[in-house]
Amino acid sequence: MKQFIAATLVILSAGSAAAMNRDAVPGVLEQAVDGFIRPGYQNFAAATGTLSEAVEAFCAAPDETSYQAATAAFDETVAAWSAIEIVRTGPVLEDHRFERILYYPDRKSIGLKQVQAAIIEQDETALDPDYLPQKSVAMQGLLALEFVLYGTQYETMFEAPDSYRCRYGEAIATNMDRVAGELTAAWEAEDGVADAWKHPGPDNPLFRTDDEALTALLGILVHGAETARDQRIEYFYRGEGGPNFATRAIYWRSENTWPSVLANLDALQALLNEAGMEDLLDEDVRSIVSSINFLFSSLDGVVEGMNPDIRVVLNDPDQRAKLDYIILNLKDVILRLNNNYGGAIGLGAGFSFSDGD
Repeated sequence: MKQFIAATLVILSAGSAAAMNRDAVPGVLEQAVDGFIRPGYQNFAAATGTLSEAVEAFCAAPDETSYQAATAAFDETVAAWSAIEIVRTGPVLEDHRFERILYYPDRKSIGLKQVQAAIIEQDETALDPDYLPQKSVAMQGLLALEFVLYGTQYETMFEAPDSYRCRYGEAIATNMDRVAGELTAAWEAEDGVADAWKHPGPDNPLFRTDDEALTALLGILVHGAETARDQRIEYFYRGEGGPNFATRAIYWRSENTWPSVLANLDALQALLNEAGMEDLLDEDVRSIVSSINFLFSSLDGVVEGMNPDIRVVLNDPDQRAKLDYIILNLKDVILRLNNNYGGAIGLGAGFSFSDGD
């Protein structure tokens, strides 16, 4: 891993510019919405639609072929969600939509206990997609469905069509598809949240100025990188001295931990570049974005080489060294986004997105 760390250290920090290129602001905000956020929710909605149909088909005719189709659709839904979950603002925060899709971290295993109890007790109310949203958010989302499809005794679903466990999974998938549809509709609505993002002004309910909108946009990047470090890595891995827990890793049952992390990182890089955020910088400091892209590319290479079994990762010195590398470089990404980039567009003085560590 020394070569990875050395590669990172050779990237020199760029200085700050006196002001941003304000002529580029409208284009950046429009591209962030139309080029990243809207397509992200559209892709998620498409994935949940396929997932709902695949789980329904598996329940009707439970065999290995239909199970593989259902789990493949689950993997695609995790990937689609992981590519847009960095947008923790707007409609996804209303009506607990975010938690209804992903309740994580579950520090007291509340969700697992509730899902297991529903299956054991065969709670009929959990089978109704119209009633399920009224129950605990921990029973409604991706991790609940992951346990249904991959958790202890999942094989019982093969014993007969339309088992309770499978119908519960079908209700979860249907519920998520409805939430995905709500999110897509909210971002597609005329004069709605998308318009508010693209047109800051004194009468705008969200952003009165360009700076407020850009602060929110940069906040998506900084907080997304922080989440990748704090909740995706350090929640289950605390270094050589621990404590380390494989079962705390997100999507460990389905071995989607690293595909999800990779999708998170790729989404952050895509938003940075597809929104054209480099255009806000003076030309003499645009190397800031180049250095951030270098870090993302380096992180991608390491994440792609992680073992899908988290227990193996924690017991392998080379894999643990890669975890250390990921943590180190995510911290560097956070600093470059918050301090270097934020400072260069005038959002660094007296303001910080990051948690300071």
